[in-house]
Amino acid sequence: MLGETVSQSLYLDLIQKCITNTIYEDPPQDNWSGGKYNSKIRDCGLDWPSKAHTMIGNKRMTNLRRLTENVITHNIPGDLIETGVWRGGACIYMRAILKAYGITDRVVWCADSFEGLPEPDPDLYPQDGGDTHHTYEPLKISLEEVKSNFAKYDLLDEQVKFLKGWFKDTLPDASIEQLSILRLDGDMYQSTTEGLIYLYDKLSSGGYVIVDDYGAVRGCRAAVHDFRKHRNITSPIQNIDGVGVYWQKSSVK
Repeated sequence: MLGETVSQSLYLDLIQKCITNTIYEDPPQDNWSGGKYNSKIRDCGLDWPSKAHTMIGNKRMTNLRRLTENVITHNIPGDLIETGVWRGGACIYMRAILKAYGITDRVVWCADSFEGLPEPDPDLYPQDGGDTHHTYEPLKISLEEVKSNFAKYDLLDEQVKFLKGWFKDTLPDASIEQLSILRLDGDMYQSTTEGLIYLYDKLSSGGYVIVDDYGAVRGCRAAVHDFRKHRNITSPIQNIDGVGVYWQKSSVK
């Protein structure tokens, strides 16, 4: 990575291996990835780990690191946020990157209900009709557990803030002035739309939108397309691993 010292690189490499648990190779808890740890599946974030602190996989974690380092290197102002944090892994990694670079004037925001996903509201968001994410017990991770996970890395401090509740209730009035990284991991059309509506205008020019579920969840993908069309956003969408994508906010959008 550009500008990294050996110690920074070793630290962040190790943190990533711990967060994704490619060290102890925990088995998945899902019913579709074979029941055993598979490095290729874990790399692309296609399993639900039983112990790892993230399910986004190594490729999306590496992308998050690269984009975070990019906004630091190019002095793109603003805090960092993830909407939908699960066990906290991506947010822990963003905090670790700030720590490695000695950045003390940015905050990592963790926005989540910490109670799972909302039931679909098909009257308001028909694109979510039939969505069953709210029934998935493994997605219901408490705030206390996420804080505990931060503490395990010695990264629970004043540069980490939590927004507990549904996005429609927490994001509009959140005391976030400016963002450089906006990472959306809400799965549903509603959750993705709300993250974009309430936070996109706080994203600095040159900052990044990262969408975790774009290639896997139809409602999420539709929300991205509808928002970009409504706002006439033409910055190209970049593929990460067939599931996650990102784009860089241009100076005119």
